[in-house]
Amino acid sequence: MTLSRLIARPMLSSIFVVGAVTALKNSAGTAAKAEPVTSRLVPVLKKAGIPVPEDPQTLVRINAGVQIGAGLALATGRAPRISSAVLAASLIPTTAAGHRYWEADDDATKAQQRLHFFKNVSIIGGLIIAAGDTEGRPGVVWRTRHAAKDARREARRLAHDARREARLAAARVH
Repeated sequence: MTLSRLIARPMLSSIFVVGAVTALKNSAGTAAKAEPVTSRLVPVLKKAGIPVPEDPQTLVRINAGVQIGAGLALATGRAPRISSAVLAASLIPTTAAGHRYWEADDDATKAQQRLHFFKNVSIIGGLIIAAGDTEGRPGVVWRTRHAAKDARREARRLAHDARREARLAAARVH
């Protein structure tokens, strides 16, 4: 692991751990803010066959637990690609529930919420980059392409050898 990854991962994950602990401590208040989003999201998830609780406070607690777990995993470098993807996915409803700047009444609140909304969008972008970071090693797509290429090359070689052996066997028979 490079020094930049060693430093950047804990820095990136810190916002999630701190934010999630705060959400757990004030889950009732956070749930009240999340309710407009959860009331729309829960029926969609249930219709898709995903069992999810209906209580906004429970959903806030689950989201906070996911963010703490994935944040700590990212900070320590354990499963950094998966934990980055999980954090990105968990930040989408968090942002939609917590920073609804389009509903703010006064300009100062609207400006502050817009700033936080786009800060979260930026963090999601960073997490997407982190989720794709293979640390200089070939990724799954590259390895798959090269394995297929190697398999085709080997199949051509075996077919060539088989034809040669068949010609030699036919020559011995005659």
